[in-house]
Amino acid sequence: MKYARIRDLREDNDLTQARTAELIGLHTTTYKRYESGQREVPFDIAIALAKLYHVSLDFLAGLTNDPHGGV
Repeated sequence: MKYARIRDLREDNDLTQARTAELIGLHTTTYKRYESGQREVPFDIAIALAKLYHVSLDFLAGLTNDPHGGV
């Protein structure tokens, strides 16, 4: 599974993969693997990404199209 939503959020915020990884405390390679779907995104990293982009976990997971709302 590819995580297009985290890629789109990163690009919408004009961030590189390296900068995003730095902001959430990861090695760049690890972040790239999450974004490409080679590794599942752990819950703690999903929370960090939701906080970084000011969106809900439901939005990040693709359960809603409302960045701030629920299912």
